[in-house]
Amino acid sequence: MQTLINADFEKRVVIRPEDYQWFSSPMPGVERMPLDRVGGEVARATSIVRYKPNSAFSPHTHDGGEEFFVLEGVFSDEHGDYPQGSYVRNPIGTAHTPKIGPEGATIFVKLQQFDKEDSSQFVIDTENQIWHPGLVDGLTVMPLHDHKTEHVALVKWAPNTVFNAHQHWGGEEIFVLSGTFYDEHGEYPQGTWIRSPHSSQHTPFTKQDGAVILVKTGHL
Repeated sequence: MQTLINADFEKRVVIRPEDYQWFSSPMPGVERMPLDRVGGEVARATSIVRYKPNSAFSPHTHDGGEEFFVLEGVFSDEHGDYPQGSYVRNPIGTAHTPKIGPEGATIFVKLQQFDKEDSSQFVIDTENQIWHPGLVDGLTVMPLHDHKTEHVALVKWAPNTVFNAHQHWGGEEIFVLSGTFYDEHGEYPQGTWIRSPHSSQHTPFTKQDGAVILVKTGHL
């Protein structure tokens, strides 16, 4: 059976932590909070996945690729251990068997969304990378991945920073990792996911607590 969740990619979607609804996965100890989904158990999906300590997931192959960011704990598989702040890309055709240790893990994950020519497989420990100056004072940027029109980065906002009004060619997707992100449409605390369609626009800013956000653009 095909499941459709926020499947109209021409609509803006905002999901805050108070909106989370956790659902059990086929494996015990693994829960999912769907953000968008098109398909059945194997689907084009964006989710937050929560693994209890010492849980595991069955072996699987990434037919459409897998991209994830570790929000809490340590995610592990037969290839390594990925602590909080790890950004991982597993392209089409890769496979693994997640097996989580005593810390548990929570990840923000995107499945079945790789371009067929995007074959880069890598892990970035963002806790130990260099930040680069952004386009305005108060912004620093950590590039994570670029392929054709798709760009992924972390963006750190100092308190009381204002960015230019801009339009999202190819759309924009944001997950707020810390602090509070704002624009003229509302405020978005830590844990908020925002998907803005192609040609949407806004003027983002922060207040006293600043923010760190995971951003993907040009992929919608």
